[in-house]
Amino acid sequence: MSDNRLKLGALTAMVVGSMIGGGIFSLPQNMAAGAGAGAIIIGWAITFVGMLALAFVFQQLATRKPEVTGGVYGYARAALGDYVGFNSAWGYWISAWIGNVAYFVVMFSALSFWFPMFGEGNTGAAIICSSLLLWALHFLVLRGVQGAAMINTITTIAKLVPLALFILLVLFAFKIDTFNLDFWGKPELGSIVDQVKSTMLVTVWVFIGIEGASMFSSRAQSMADVGKATVIGFLLTIALLIAVSVLSMGILTQSELAALKNPSTAYVLEAAVGPWGANLMNAGLVISVGGALLAWTLLCGETPYLAAKDGMMPAVFSKTNANGSPEPSLWLTNGMIQLFLVITYFNGAVYLSLVQLATSMILLPYLFCAIYSWMVVQRGEGYKSGESTGKDMLVAVLATIYGVWLLYAAGLQYLLLSMVLYAPGLLFYVWARKEKAQKPFNGGETILAILIVALGIYAAYGLAVGTLKL
Repeated sequence: MSDNRLKLGALTAMVVGSMIGGGIFSLPQNMAAGAGAGAIIIGWAITFVGMLALAFVFQQLATRKPEVTGGVYGYARAALGDYVGFNSAWGYWISAWIGNVAYFVVMFSALSFWFPMFGEGNTGAAIICSSLLLWALHFLVLRGVQGAAMINTITTIAKLVPLALFILLVLFAFKIDTFNLDFWGKPELGSIVDQVKSTMLVTVWVFIGIEGASMFSSRAQSMADVGKATVIGFLLTIALLIAVSVLSMGILTQSELAALKNPSTAYVLEAAVGPWGANLMNAGLVISVGGALLAWTLLCGETPYLAAKDGMMPAVFSKTNANGSPEPSLWLTNGMIQLFLVITYFNGAVYLSLVQLATSMILLPYLFCAIYSWMVVQRGEGYKSGESTGKDMLVAVLATIYGVWLLYAAGLQYLLLSMVLYAPGLLFYVWARKEKAQKPFNGGETILAILIVALGIYAAYGLAVGTLKL
């Protein structure tokens, strides 16, 4: 096996580095914006069970179906056919690069603590500097995926230090009276169910990247390491996320947290220990997002590349350069990020809106993975004769239920908005099928394609007339 293959440490860093980016630094405000402490705790409990099940799904599939590579794309295709597999890859890819746009916004919002010209991260100066960083990362990844993965490992370790300090300092400053104030939320936040639903897109956002190891399974030294890295990364990350969001509610009240500018951890720590706390967390966010941007640049480029290798995307995106980097895929991806950075400047889109849109794009791909896991267990594929499947079936069922719950919690608005971005993918799919002299669709796929395009047109009209908004 080549020494250039990714080992357990690098794969775990890919998972943690993908999940721990800008999201955790904005978590106190994002969670408190629509929920009180009690609902937030319930939301985390649901997320823990659901995301742990999803982590075990990726572990199980890596063990039972090692021949299926490509992560969310490969599993969706194996489960439900080529067109659904393509849409899973397309949705995951869009979620990834929109997430990168959100990271650029929050990074320069943090830098505005020292350089006010960056404002909320979407000023002219912020967009210019974001663009320069975007293309610097682009050319770094073009030098080779393995080298970029090593840098990601280093930045992942570096980003954990300020977060550990935040948890320790806030723990000492925690006030139980503040935490208990309006524990179940003020009346204007709605019912407990409404409050819990409001946390779901945020909790999924901070866990996007849980599939990071599986996306690089074709480059891993061992498929067993893919599953281990996913579970280890999940357990470390959820401990940090829960601590940051829950402990913050013992420093500031729900309404005070909801009114904070992002990254809100900076202002929580400032309230706990003074101005130097804000300096620490803003610096930590810049380091963290820098590492996450690198991890997600790798993931963004890998998705069209893997789909193209299987004939689901046009063949041009299956090409790599001399260093093994998927060059055409990276040019397409970072070109779209650049376009959306410009759009962000003109329409004033802010971090949370981008987060919610990016998250809505990943919900269906995650559900497809859970469904595939269920199918694999039910068929007994990859199991020895007489080997028990009960535990794996329970995991698959829980992950599927969680996936359906997320679609419900997201609401109709964001599902419709996601169709606006799913619909153009049809052009790339038909292009790829034409290259292989194959019919675009088989059986019910035609109906699915028509439905996606119709919903996309309807949602685009809603955006144009103002009945739908980000």
